[in-house]
Amino acid sequence: MLTVVGGAAALITGTAAATIAVTAQQRKLSESLADEHLGELDADRTFTVAADDGTPLAVSEIEPEEGKAELTVVGVHGFALSQRSWYFQRGALSSLTLPRVRQVYYDHRGHGLSGAAKEKTSTIEQLARDLDAVLRAVAPQGPIVLIGHSMGGMVIMELAQQNPELFAERIAGVALIATAAGEVGAKGLPRGLLSKYNPLTRGVGGLAGWQPGLVEFVRATGGQLTRPAVRRLAFGSRDVPPKVVDFLLEMLAVTPVRGLVDFIDTLGSHNRYAALAGLKHAHVLVIGGDADRLTPYTHTERIAAELPDAELARVRGAGHMVQLEQPELVNGHLIDLVQRCAGVDTMSSSRRIWRWLNR
Repeated sequence: MLTVVGGAAALITGTAAATIAVTAQQRKLSESLADEHLGELDADRTFTVAADDGTPLAVSEIEPEEGKAELTVVGVHGFALSQRSWYFQRGALSSLTLPRVRQVYYDHRGHGLSGAAKEKTSTIEQLARDLDAVLRAVAPQGPIVLIGHSMGGMVIMELAQQNPELFAERIAGVALIATAAGEVGAKGLPRGLLSKYNPLTRGVGGLAGWQPGLVEFVRATGGQLTRPAVRRLAFGSRDVPPKVVDFLLEMLAVTPVRGLVDFIDTLGSHNRYAALAGLKHAHVLVIGGDADRLTPYTHTERIAAELPDAELARVRGAGHMVQLEQPELVNGHLIDLVQRCAGVDTMSSSRRIWRWLNR
């Protein structure tokens, strides 16, 4: 493979090229975070949207720095996390001028600052209805781009199944990041750990088998492996900046273990391959880290196989929290998606190099 490093041409293997690129990005990310308070970004407006059963959903809205927005980007976060997990994406999209975008982020019920979830409402189906309520409240008109991470991607799939007209008429683009359309537990984590009848699950309120929620299990039992566990389970690289690991731990610490246990069944029974057909009218981007231990990259490939017109982005060396681990690369792909949805094709040469190295 012929690649360009520092302007000079060199013959190196694809693996070596990817390693050099990832190491350089992690070093750059670590340096840029020296004086930064992760997760602390002011929104132009914060408010609550009432779900169909009255549950308050915490929403943040960010307008473009200049001019009027041409489309709305809505972030749907993953299990045991919150809207803060989109920190790096918020920063990148805020300064985008071609096109100008309005950003909306919210917390799922039972997560972050939103209202609590009950056992009967701790389902992907309910979370999809919640997303629908948010869209009706904050983006009643104009094109929409949905970006979903992990469980958030599953919620988007379910919404496409519940409301196909919305995707045919309003959803211009969809990004599915580190997620699965089914067979959760068949690859990577044991399915038995995703059952509420598992004794380990029952004993600790447990998320021992899914997402960085396993870190919550370690934390709840008073163990000293929290940091090594989150680093191993959530990230692919051992060079991920300590500040990023701390940030993820902060998000996990806010979300109570006991309040999340009821979601385990809906994750374990998730099967929405058929729902992917509802995305056929949208530009679709599928991103996965090939070092993801929670939803292995084979899930990403399977989704892309079901959506032959989708763009498949393989992030070499990245784990489940790919948008925190390699934000510059993920942001580049997201910006490309947004620009395609707006009819713009201005991919920068630097993003072309990144894409080539990580193909």
